[in-house]
Amino acid sequence: MTQEYFKHLFNEYFDPLRNYIYYRSGDKELATDIAQESFLRLWEKQPKEGSANLKGLLYKIASDLYISKYRHQKVEAKFALLNQSENFQHSPEDDMVYNQLDKRYQDALERMPENLRVVFLMSRMEDLKNREIAQSLNLSLKAIEKRMTLALSYLRKSLDV
Repeated sequence: MTQEYFKHLFNEYFDPLRNYIYYRSGDKELATDIAQESFLRLWEKQPKEGSANLKGLLYKIASDLYISKYRHQKVEAKFALLNQSENFQHSPEDDMVYNQLDKRYQDALERMPENLRVVFLMSRMEDLKNREIAQSLNLSLKAIEKRMTLALSYLRKSLDV
């Protein structure tokens, strides 16, 4: 491939190729980088001049580069999130506050009237919907909603939240 032909391809396809990647990524700088790298890879391949598939090859290279960069960014983000959660440590004060709050919560649950506690625990611990709780307890949906409201109100008062 001659330099003149490559220059012709670059002038003809650079902007459309950059726009194609920009529409996929939403990042103008990334699109420009990928378009430039695509032309570099095309130059390295040295395909025959006048090939009908040069435009398709160029878009395929750009698409593959974009997918590769996207996957790499996902891996980096996942690693950063994992690394961040490993570096997060609770202070002794945080642990003490959590333990006190948990004890107050457990005490409040023990003191809560049984009909409210049953509905609350079925909802929170078993992840049941109000309709499912009503069916299993043979009560109306409104009765379950009322009991849940009372249980939450009781907990708020007991925990001073």
